[in-house]
This record gives sequence, C-alpha cells and structure tokens, in this order.
Amino acid sequence: MTGQGFQDLGLQATNGVGCACCAPTSHAATANTTASATAQPASGEVSAQFLVEGMTCSHCVRSVTEEVSAIDGVSGVEVDLHAGGVSTVTVSSTAPVDAERVREAVEEAGYSLAAAS
Repeated sequence: MTGQGFQDLGLQATNGVGCACCAPTSHAATANTTASATAQPASGEVSAQFLVEGMTCSHCVRSVTEEVSAIDGVSGVEVDLHAGGVSTVTVSSTAPVDAERVREAVEEAGYSLAAAS
C-alpha cells in the first residue's frame, strides 16, 4: 500500500499475536495498586495516578479510558502510553476515587495495574 498516499510507520508486533487489546489476555487476577493522590485546590478536583501494564496502542488507551471514565465522579482520564511497558493513567475526579474500582475498570478493559515495587 505504499506509494498510494500511505506512509509505512514501521510498526511491528513484538510477540506475533498482535497488541494486548487484541491478543488473548493472561493478566494476573490480583495486582498491587500504585496510586498517588494530590489535591488540585484551584479547580476543586483530585487526581490520582495508576500504573497500567499491557497497553500497546491507541485502541488500548481508548479501552482503558472508556472503562475508567465510567466510574462515578471521574471527570477526566489521561494516559501516558509506554507501548509494551508500564503506562501512567491519571484519573481526575471530584472526590478521591477508590483504587479498587479503578483496578476493576482496568481489568474490565483487559489490562492490569502494575505491581508496586
């Protein structure tokens, strides 16, 4: 398809089964959460960061964002994608969000929270 207005991005599957969102999952049933909450006094919102394993592409980001956004009180989700590694998911909300609910949402999307080191 090159030469027809398409640009080869040089993307390659790392394990031959596609990205984590399309491949069969083998995530551990339990994972320690890594979250830190900091108050945002000017806006009245709180944000917390979670480390998520297994995301490799924009579809992965959309899946996690959609599930976490569905949690009551969540007003925004930002993902700093590190394809194939540990990505940072920042959750903004009107009140502190229960880390267990975030873990459940991330697992519903097909991923897992990184174990705390």
